[in-house]
Amino acid sequence: MSADDIFDKKYLNEVNGGDNLSSESIPPNPLPSEPDIFSMKTDTYCMLIHLSQLLNFASGGVPFLGIVVPIVLWAIAKDRSPQVDQHGKIALNWIISSLIYLMVIVPFCLVIIGIPFLLVLLVLDVVFPIIGAVKANEGVIWKYPLSIAFFK
Repeated sequence: MSADDIFDKKYLNEVNGGDNLSSESIPPNPLPSEPDIFSMKTDTYCMLIHLSQLLNFASGGVPFLGIVVPIVLWAIAKDRSPQVDQHGKIALNWIISSLIYLMVIVPFCLVIIGIPFLLVLLVLDVVFPIIGAVKANEGVIWKYPLSIAFFK
């Protein structure tokens, strides 16, 4: 009995609403529903792409680690899964947007007006990746608010 035959029987059983097939007659699906990336579920890998942005704050003096690591994680696995590609583009869009916002805000800090905006940007640089990671782990694609769509 081929996999197509099993699928056809399952489909016909569901369409007819009957209980024509017993659970013993259908072997479990040996293939995973989504490809594993480095022995991780795709959702877990996507979560790591988002969380790796927090390395800017926890890198211990290594500058731009929170920018480089998400890009590398995305570049390594973007061809393996469209879900990884989407999450990587979302994270990269936020990284670029955040850097643009930072370049605009920093000059205003000299006249003190920019300091509250800088604090808000720092909070968003922590909150958005955490929300994105939680959503990615649930299998949901969440685009960061205020993010400019450079990659679609």
